[in-house]
This record gives sequence, C-alpha cells and structure tokens, in this order.
Amino acid sequence: MQSNSGFTLIELILVTVIIGILAGMVVVTFGGRVQESQIRAAKGDIASFGTAIDLYALDHNDVYPPALNALTVAVNGKRSYIKELRNDPWGNPYNYRPATSALKADYQVWSSGPDGVPGNDDDVTSTSTME
Repeated sequence: MQSNSGFTLIELILVTVIIGILAGMVVVTFGGRVQESQIRAAKGDIASFGTAIDLYALDHNDVYPPALNALTVAVNGKRSYIKELRNDPWGNPYNYRPATSALKADYQVWSSGPDGVPGNDDDVTSTSTME
C-alpha cells in the first residue's frame, strides 16, 4: 500500500476560507485606524507649529511670523524654529492665518483634511474633534 502524505482539496479550501475570514476581520478592525492616526498626526503637527510660532514671537518682540515658511529661516542671528515645512498627512500644505496684531496671539493653523478643501467639516485644527 502507498501512503499519500498530502492535503486533500477539501482541506486546502477549508484553510483558505479560514485565512480569508481572519484577513477580513483584521481589515474591519484596523481599517478605520488609518484616518484616525492621520488626524492625530495633523493635530500633533499643528501643536508643534503653535509652539514654534509662539517662540518666534518671543524672539521677535511679540511680532508673529507672516507665514509658516518664516519659521524655517534663521533671521538676524536667531535660530530657525522648525527644520522643514512639511505637508499634512494627506499631502496638502498646512494653512496659516497670521495674528491680526503684533500683540495678540490670534493666529490660526489648520489642515484642510482628507479632501484638501479648506472650510468644510473635515478640516483639522488643534481643537477639532474629527468624528
């Protein structure tokens, strides 16, 4: 008698189905986490920009930067405040509205969110709670 030491077609199909079910469960469980992590990364970047903007104002007699790219340039012997001005997690540039007066810290920094269009519900600010 010969001994067949392989798997039957039914066993292979059953293992493939089980792997497919497990893969589907993983995708459902972790699929929504990507957008959540992108939002958290954008909020972290915005908080870092806020710190850099405040430091800039302290070093420049309470004058806030006119644009975010001013934070990357060393002026009058002062240090630069960020190494590079990178885009948000969706590849769009961050938006910045400078302070309306030199003595008032009412600047805003935000991301246009996944769609890249500013002014709608998916924008990410340091205080927004994207749902």
